Amino acid sequence: MLEKFPILEAFVTGLLSGFLVSIPVGPINVTIIHEGAERGFRWAFFIGAGSVLMETIYCGIGFAGFSELFTTNIARAMLQLASFALMSYLGLKYLFAKEMKTTSRSAERIEDRLHPHTAFMTGFVRTLGNPGVLLLWVALSATFLAHEWVDPNWTSKAICIVGVATGGLLWFTLLSYLVSVGHRHLSDKAMLNMSRAAGGMLLVAALGLGYKLALLLTIAFKAARAPVS
Repeated sequence: MLEKFPILEAFVTGLLSGFLVSIPVGPINVTIIHEGAERGFRWAFFIGAGSVLMETIYCGIGFAGFSELFTTNIARAMLQLASFALMSYLGLKYLFAKEMKTTSRSAERIEDRLHPHTAFMTGFVRTLGNPGVLLLWVALSATFLAHEWVDPNWTSKAICIVGVATGGLLWFTLLSYLVSVGHRHLSDKAMLNMSRAAGGMLLVAALGLGYKLALLLTIAFKAARAPVS
């Protein structure tokens, strides 16, 4: 249905991906939980806002970079296979997560150099120091283009990026509110359960990608076996 409205399709693609990518347990969510309960909604929200800005930059880099290389049918099939593997891996990783990571070594190095003093810069720097986020958005942006959920022009890409920012802000606003109101009643176990739920959603998305890949390979196989007239 959304295929008839490509701009809306690009926005919804970004909105859903931005929201789902933000849910799994990571340094930003942990920071919001630990600091938001003490400093309130405003502080927690700006941590999330800083993270969202860096994520949208990473998403833009993904659209501007490697995603332009995937133009042939063979390359698209390979990309869909890689996307299926990536989604399956992330889904299983989040589904069976046992602990919450507070930070990473690369993020700690960057924080030592930049010394962020505001909530916004804390969220921004901690996402900047996580190279896995960049790799994820490179893969996702290329996947969006390969499946034609986003058109290969900058209007559609920009709308998708706006959707990513909106989805991320929705999640972090919700989390900040729950933490500030609940005063740490949102336990680590509850966060792990949300992360596992996000992992289940990613596995469902992986199944969808796998189904499309199977259809693509079936069509390609039939075309290869068809007699030449």
